[in-house]
Parts: sequence; C-alpha cells; structure tokens
Amino acid sequence: MHILTTNELLRRIRQIWQTRQIGQFREVRQEWTDFRRPGRLVAMAAAALVVIALGLLPAFGNHTSCDGPCPPEPTGPDGSRVNDQFYFLHRDLGENGSITVRMTSMSGTITYPPPDHDRIVPGLVPWAKAGIIIKDGLRQGSSYAALMLTGSHGVRMQYDYRHDIAGSGGRVSAGSPRWLRLTRSVDTITGYESADGGRWTKVGTARLSGLPETVQVGLFATSPGDLTLRPAGLGGATEEVRFTQAGGTFDQVVLKNAPSRGGWRSDAVGEMNRTDWEKYHKASGAVRGNGTISVTGTGDIGPGGTEGGGRPVERTLGGLVLGALVVLVVAVRFVASGDRHEHGRGTPVTRRMVMAKAVVVGTVAFVTGLLAVGAVVPVGVAILKGNGTGVAEVSALTGVRVVVGTAAVLALSAVLAVTLGVLFRRAWLALLVAVLTIVVPYAVTSLPLLSDGLSQWLLRLTPSAGFAAQQTLVEYPQVVAHYAPSTGYFPLPWWAGIAVLSTYVVVLLGLALSRLPRGGEPTGPAGHKS
Repeated sequence: MHILTTNELLRRIRQIWQTRQIGQFREVRQEWTDFRRPGRLVAMAAAALVVIALGLLPAFGNHTSCDGPCPPEPTGPDGSRVNDQFYFLHRDLGENGSITVRMTSMSGTITYPPPDHDRIVPGLVPWAKAGIIIKDGLRQGSSYAALMLTGSHGVRMQYDYRHDIAGSGGRVSAGSPRWLRLTRSVDTITGYESADGGRWTKVGTARLSGLPETVQVGLFATSPGDLTLRPAGLGGATEEVRFTQAGGTFDQVVLKNAPSRGGWRSDAVGEMNRTDWEKYHKASGAVRGNGTISVTGTGDIGPGGTEGGGRPVERTLGGLVLGALVVLVVAVRFVASGDRHEHGRGTPVTRRMVMAKAVVVGTVAFVTGLLAVGAVVPVGVAILKGNGTGVAEVSALTGVRVVVGTAAVLALSAVLAVTLGVLFRRAWLALLVAVLTIVVPYAVTSLPLLSDGLSQWLLRLTPSAGFAAQQTLVEYPQVVAHYAPSTGYFPLPWWAGIAVLSTYVVVLLGLALSRLPRGGEPTGPAGHKS
C-alpha cells in the first residue's frame, strides 16, 4: 500500500487546482468568444449611448438666467452649498466676550397653506428660527454659531450649517420667557439657556477655526418655506413650498467686552424684502421701541437641500433605467442561447459553464457602466455649470463611488439575470422577473407615483436597492424637505443597497449552481469524457 508523502500530497493538490484553473479559464474564454457576436456588442454599446444621451440632452436644455449676472450660490466653510439668508441686527465683538438676551415672544406668518390655499394665516413652521448669533461677517456662507428658539423644536444650538444640538423643548411667551447666551473665547463659542436668568444650562460648544479678531454678534430671525405635499398618482405626492416669515421679540440685551466704537446696525444676509408680502404688508427688518427689539426675517440657515443646495450629480443619470433594461435583455438572451447551444450538441449545462457566463456578462456590464457613467457624470455637470445651473458639490471620493458603484450595480444585475435564466430555463420568464424586480421598482419609485412608504420598502427589499449606489443627497433632521425616493432620497445608504443586491445574487446563484452538475472535466460531443 503506497502512502503519500506530504510533498506528493501537496503536488497532487496543486495539479488538481491548476487543472481546474486552466479549465475555468478555457471556459471563460469560450464564453467570451460566444458573447462577442456583433449583435450583443452593438446592444451593449447602445446601452452605454442611451445612458450618455439621456443624461446630456437634458443638461444641454437646462438653463438658468438672472436679471444681470447670477449671484454665486453660497458655500460653507467646508465648501458645500448652504442656505444662508436671515435678518441681522448686529455689532462688533472681539476675541473674548458674550451676548445675553431675554426673548419674550416668537410669531410668524404662513402664506396660503392647505387646505384651501386662500388665506394668509399666523403661525410658525417647525424650523422657523429667532435668537442670537455670532458670525464671521455678513458674507453668505461664512462661519457662525447660533442659539435660537424654533417653531416646534425648542431651543437649538446650530453652527457651520451642518451641526445641530438640541436644548430644552417648549416655546416662548411673555409669561414664559427664555434667556439665551453665547460666549466667545477666541475660536470657541459656547451656548447657554435659562428659564429665569439665574440658573444656566449649557446647550453646546462649537469650535470655529479661523475666526477673525472681530466678528459680528447680534439678534437674528429667519423662516424657511412651508412645505406641503399634494396627492398625486397612486398615493404619491408632489411638493409645494410657500413663503413664510418669522420674528422674535427681545426686551433685554446685554453685551460684555464689546468694543465701544460703532453701534448696532441692521442688515439682511442674502436677499430680503423682494416678495409682495414684505413690500406691501410687513417688511423683514429690526424695530426698536418701548424697551423691546423685534427682528423679523425669512429664509434659512443650514445645509443646502435639493433646491438651495444645487442639482445633485446623479440627476445626470436619467438614462440609467433604459440602459439597465438593455443589459438585462442581453444577459438573459445570452444564457438562453448558450443553454440551447449546449443542449443542441448534447452537452449538459454545468456549474463551470454558468460561472463562466456570469463572469463574462458581469465584466462586460461593469465596463459598459463604467464608460457610460464615467462619461455622463463629469460632462453633464460641466454642461449644467456652463448653463448657469447650480450643481451640488461632492468630493472626488464620492464622485468615484457614484461611477464605480453604479457600474457595479449594472454588473450585479446582469449576473442576477443570468442566474434567473438558469433557474427558470425560459428566457421570457427570466427577463420578466428580472425587469419586475430590478428595473420597475427603480423606475416607479423615481416618480411621485406610489406612496412614500411603499416606495421605500420596494427599495429596501428588492434587488433595485442597489441603485442607492448613485445617491449623493444627505438627509438632515434640521432641514425640512420631502425625503422620499421620488426626490432622490433612497431609504438605504449606498453600501447597504449594494449589499441587498449582492445577497440576491449570491443566494440565487448558489441555488442555481446546486441544481447543476459540476462539469469538472472536458466533455465530448455526446456528453462523454474525452
């Protein structure tokens, strides 16, 4: 009895591994040879051209014009687009100092809200803001820290547009005033609140690097538009935004270590008093008298949304639905034609053949997506900017993630289509299931057709969740927006969406392979070993 030595055992394992690797390589090469027929290559090129054409044509037609040169959209300290519009009663403050105020009321106006849209009513939207602020000058987008009362979210400390810290809840009134305090120590701003002016509670601290020696400190008010949703489609909704205005009243204002030179000045940060309401009814501004100061304003201070923050880069991917549809058709027809071809010559479909087909189709789909998305995103953004349309800035890493991630989604979708073709053995049924689970959910949820809840669940549970790879929009709790798939917000982060799609691919591919013979050795014309 011959006993294998360790070296002989390792050599045989290596030989088996090499044989399998060579066999797999030959199988992939054979499938690639079968794939590269003119019709399939033309179809994949057409998929790429559809994505590019339907992305660039709308960009060429999208123009923004202004009365005179369009003002640049404000960008924050980190370079991202922001909203920065409010009324400001202010004066100078040095490197060390503070402002303390007592706020006695907050009121506002909402124009033509539902249900009848025929009245102007008193009221505050949830994120209406009034309070005190320390800011690096009057330039829109400059660094700031603010402590405020809000319409429905109580006391908040916010700074540099993206950061929000919650204080106590409740509203303010003459019978229940609120004391607010901001202190500056060089680059560190600290916010405090009090219900009686004696016992103070720290709300939060912000470090604003690079503040100049002299900043502006004072009272402010602003109010974002009133967002309401109008029913549409089969439960979907479209957005309507109406003008609002908010104001705060203060009866005590105490400054410490403020320079004696200069005094209080009133300015609007951003455009103000352009609406008919402000022109003919109540102007935004600051009014002092009878021992009180009232500041009234409109706008918002915070991250840029889908409107104020510019057009997201993924809006250039309007042709992705049709491009993905073409890729799925090619993938299903390829596995179906291969199945007929193999059975026609008497050779059974094996695991090795299916894996080779998946590798070929996935690779071709990935390259197609990489070329198409890699072309349409930067070119489309350049065209939009050239036409004066604001585009939300993204980092280079995020841009790469959008391009590579979307290409990976097309590749995984193609592999899933191959898997369905193997499982169902009928091209029409496999294509129907692929389209209904990948393309249709993505298409219908991008429109205000279905209810937000149903759209979100479709993009959580179906393979179309993978399309979250293209999303660059960020949901901010302190920004009122319609956070729904129809406005570009996916319910899952990009990595989770790709994970859902990958799970479908792995599970179904494993199921398909488990039903097939291994096919480890070459086979002859009759299915016998050569």
